[in-house]
Amino acid sequence: MDRYWECEDGKGTNSSKTIIAIVVVVVILVVIIICICISLRVRKQRKKAKMDEISSTESLHFDFPTIRVATDNFSDANKLGQGGFGVVYKGRLSNGQEIAVKRLSPGSGQGDLEFKNEILLVAKLQHRNLVKLRGFCLEGCERLLIYEFVPNGSLDQVIFDPTKRAYLDWQTRYKIIEGIARGLLYLHEDSRLRIIHRDLKTSNILLDDEMNPKIADFGMARLVILDQTHINTNRIVGTYGYMAPEYAYHGHFSVKSDVFSFGVLVLEMICGQKNGYFRNEENGEDLLTYAWTNWRNMTASNIIDPTLGVGSTTEIIRCIHIGLLCVQENAADRLTMASVVLMLNSNSITLSVPSRPAFFIHSNVEPDSQSDQSLLLASTNDASITELHPR
Repeated sequence: MDRYWECEDGKGTNSSKTIIAIVVVVVILVVIIICICISLRVRKQRKKAKMDEISSTESLHFDFPTIRVATDNFSDANKLGQGGFGVVYKGRLSNGQEIAVKRLSPGSGQGDLEFKNEILLVAKLQHRNLVKLRGFCLEGCERLLIYEFVPNGSLDQVIFDPTKRAYLDWQTRYKIIEGIARGLLYLHEDSRLRIIHRDLKTSNILLDDEMNPKIADFGMARLVILDQTHINTNRIVGTYGYMAPEYAYHGHFSVKSDVFSFGVLVLEMICGQKNGYFRNEENGEDLLTYAWTNWRNMTASNIIDPTLGVGSTTEIIRCIHIGLLCVQENAADRLTMASVVLMLNSNSITLSVPSRPAFFIHSNVEPDSQSDQSLLLASTNDASITELHPR
């Protein structure tokens, strides 16, 4: 009997082991099948997203002969401006629609990466203070970007011209400042993507027929993850006079880098002079330091453009204060664009005391009248960094 039970126990143990083995194998197979299904589904979704992206991009494609006809074979008569990346032409499509065509030069610093970057980024952005991308052309060595035509050209063509800026009263300048702020806020916080422009300057602000500003040129823009505080890069691009110090020296950029550029632009709008070429004759101060010194000494009226005349002085000085809060050396101390928009729309908000602004990096290059006339172009030849290794 004992031997019988021993045999029976042996058979039971073996049966249990067999069942356990089968169950383990089945579970493993089920897990593998589930993983394969998930992988295939993810791959399918990625493929669909990629196809949708390609499809949306192809829908923006123009053939080269169409653009050549629209610009009268890129005639000099239709030339709007020229910068480091090529020439911009005015054009008219067969349906009567006016366009601005950015024709990238073969030897320009903007490569295929920047070209595709600009197409995919701008096509997804929709805001009244951002220029609209109508399409692109990529045929042979020709790379063209087709934008809406903005009749009043770029801001630098107006604000730095002694004659033209006399027509920009304070109400118009304030509207331009506020519009740029809203456009940047959309890029930083309100769009589906978080985008750092990296080359905000007066020549990249276009003015429509009602003098509403439109931020242009996203060739150097960078998409960032929503919770990223900053990014490091070894390839520093931008324009002297507008670059935040942490970006110029160390390759660190963030939304606060754009805030710095915005602050410079605000001060330029108020004084009517370009930061890169401003020099206080008494002590050699650059525009930022000069503005801060006069604000601190309660002589801020010294930096106000004389063509603005009298009136709205309190509002102008408040804008100087906001501009100085944007160009502080420590990025953490600078305002956010949400704060800027709020401060521009409410005089009841108390502003903190700004610290001394960042030391300005000089290009030691004289302005180029032609490149300063650029429209829809990123960093122009006269004051740009296309490649710089941080220290």
